[in-house]
Amino acid sequence: MAKKSSKYWHRTLHRDIAYFYVGLIIAFSISGIALNHRQDFDSQEYIVNTEAVQLNLPSEGSDITESYLKNETRSITDHEFRGFRLTGDNLKIYFEDAYAHINMQTGVGEIEYVETIPVLGQMTTLHKTTNIWWIWFSDIFGVAMLAIAITGMFISNGNNSFKKRGWKLAILGLVFPFIFLIFLS
Repeated sequence: MAKKSSKYWHRTLHRDIAYFYVGLIIAFSISGIALNHRQDFDSQEYIVNTEAVQLNLPSEGSDITESYLKNETRSITDHEFRGFRLTGDNLKIYFEDAYAHINMQTGVGEIEYVETIPVLGQMTTLHKTTNIWWIWFSDIFGVAMLAIAITGMFISNGNNSFKKRGWKLAILGLVFPFIFLIFLS
């Protein structure tokens, strides 16, 4: 039996790794594009209902504590309290599947009830999760992407080979990220 060429093994590894990860490649591509535009829209949630609310707030911001808000917000929602943030005259309160925005001077605000955008919301969660098993799987995925890139450089022969033509495109592809790093940092 004849020894198989290195091109055969490069092509085989390139193809089979890509087949195995095609779903994750598509999910990361779509959710990555969505996250690039997070200033334009929220790719994880959408608002299903908004209600006006009124809270009785203490005059001193330092008197607003987690325990105080847990008790006070029971009158506006039954969603589980998750936390809060004070920024100037604004109070943002986080609940499970809801957010309240309250004016500190008046106590008037609104609560927005949200739901996860089907599929896209779950895909964007993959980018941000800190689950240790997912981190390990993502690291393996990163190594696999390196393998796809490296084996892809050695698949073609002749005028379309990496040695003749591919290296020019690879350098051009590297130039753009460096331009953005230099001018946008």
